Amino acid sequence: MWITVGIICAVLLALVLKYIFTTSGPNPFARDTREPVREILTKKEKNKVLKQGFLASKVPENLDAVVIGSGIGGLGIAVLLAKVGKKVLVLEQHDRAGGCCHTFTEKGFEFDVGIHYIGDLQEHKPFRCMLDQLTNGQLQWEPLDNPYDWVVIGPPENRRRYPIYSGRTRFPEELKKCFPGEEKAIDEYVRMCKKAGRGIWLLAMLKLAPTLIAKFLVYTGLCKRLSYFFEMADRSLTEVVNGLTENKDLRAVFTYIFGTYGNMPKDASFSMHSLLVTHYLNGAWYPKGGATEIAFHMIPIIEKAGGAVLVRAPVNRILFNSNNEAIGVSVMKGQEEVHINAPMVISDAGIFNTYQQLLPKNLQAMPAIQKQLSLMKNGEGGLSVFVGLDGSKEELGLKADNYWIFKENNYDELWEAYTNGDREESAKNVPMLFVASPSAKDPIWQERNPGKSTVSLVSFASYEWFEEWKDAKVTNRSPEYKELKRAFIDGILDVVMDVFPNITRDKIEYVDAGTPITNTHYIGAPKGEIYGADHGIARFSPELNATIRPQTPLKNLYLTGKGLVSDILLRRVLVWFAGALAGALTCGSVVLKRNLHLDAVALAKKTKFIKQKFE
Repeated sequence: MWITVGIICAVLLALVLKYIFTTSGPNPFARDTREPVREILTKKEKNKVLKQGFLASKVPENLDAVVIGSGIGGLGIAVLLAKVGKKVLVLEQHDRAGGCCHTFTEKGFEFDVGIHYIGDLQEHKPFRCMLDQLTNGQLQWEPLDNPYDWVVIGPPENRRRYPIYSGRTRFPEELKKCFPGEEKAIDEYVRMCKKAGRGIWLLAMLKLAPTLIAKFLVYTGLCKRLSYFFEMADRSLTEVVNGLTENKDLRAVFTYIFGTYGNMPKDASFSMHSLLVTHYLNGAWYPKGGATEIAFHMIPIIEKAGGAVLVRAPVNRILFNSNNEAIGVSVMKGQEEVHINAPMVISDAGIFNTYQQLLPKNLQAMPAIQKQLSLMKNGEGGLSVFVGLDGSKEELGLKADNYWIFKENNYDELWEAYTNGDREESAKNVPMLFVASPSAKDPIWQERNPGKSTVSLVSFASYEWFEEWKDAKVTNRSPEYKELKRAFIDGILDVVMDVFPNITRDKIEYVDAGTPITNTHYIGAPKGEIYGADHGIARFSPELNATIRPQTPLKNLYLTGKGLVSDILLRRVLVWFAGALAGALTCGSVVLKRNLHLDAVALAKKTKFIKQKFE
């Protein structure tokens, strides 16, 4: 029997390796396309690229693909296709391209809505190499301070602050200074995170391998035997850290970064969490010039291949022929539909919007579509507060770092009480708050905005608290809605001003909040979620990851973006941003019939060798 099992495993391994190393399609990473870095342009000049409005006359002829949504997943797949000569049209419903990488300006203050910090960006690493190639080397990254994160726990009279340092040895060493006597727990936590992170390769294989092989790996239980990531995926973060230490503050520090994916520790997969921990071990960075730089440098590559990125282009349905094959999309222009034909449709709109809003009813009802939907659920609604301040970063005590502020160390209990409580009372007791200053992280901010600063505050809020106002005009909702928003803003500002004493009411020149229904309007999030579908333990089951793949049950229709790859990059990176890029890379691998993950790694090694040779 065991001989038979061994033979089967050997054959399976041979098939997997053959798939990994056998390529047939064109390679977008065939050569290093980086160019000399050009100067950063003004906002007005960038808007000429980012805000190209939709007209039927602007649609290129003889398209190779249409992409729905201009988030990083949509732009990413479009650039990959453009680099091999494909003509791609990207359609965005908002008035500017970029998805969660867009910015907006109010009263002279420019606010980033999504990018706060990115890890794993050392030169010649695969992720950095991929970003360089997708922007032709034009993105410049500024390292954050070290410590890059601060974990702040407890009320003002008993507030504890713990610095989080980058560095594979410094990270645990600094924790041990804060928690003497907990050395064994800290070492074991780091060891487990690293081991789980190394097991992520199998998740990639479940997305890319032939369906028969993926199902064999799942239903034989081999996934958990071959990968520590899947072995630990169904264990909650709370369960794991509680087994390591009795120190409640150390447990809180181990789990603090759950806010980057939106599940309280008792509902979060330890494996998911481990990816975030290892992601920042080598440091954290922010894009010089702000988040708009990302989309701004991707769009010209699409245009150079004959494609276009058009905004104010709401896709209302995907078009199919009589054989249920995707053949294009329909865009609403005023009260009229504009049909755009293409042999391939790629959706970056998220699985819920794609399947529930853009498919005809008869195709929505397909068992295969319903199966995929049954495996997913909406994530937690996001709440963002944007603050414009009079004063430089030095005057306000702002640095290139982030603060995670918690009411106490019992995260699970606090979160349960908050989300299940009365909305008016919960508005006064937000249990977790992320605080960052984009202006302090951007080295050229003061050149553009002397004597001014911005702060971005992020937490979560139930979509149901705001749902009654979802159909009202976004800029003129009712006094009751504004009153509830103000309650959240005031409660959050009280916390911020207590932790940052140089920020006072008289320094605030602008403040407003984006609620879950704001997110629905601007980024098309069905329930106001900011990280896509829910990241709970079920999201990381082998079955789900083998089922939800780039190719949908409908021919010529593909999925890209963060919803495709569980909002994680297959090589251990930040949730929504890198997860979206991972989705683009995975989708590109399927469409182009080659393993682009390996191509990116190969180019990274090549560019590193060339640099070392000439140094």
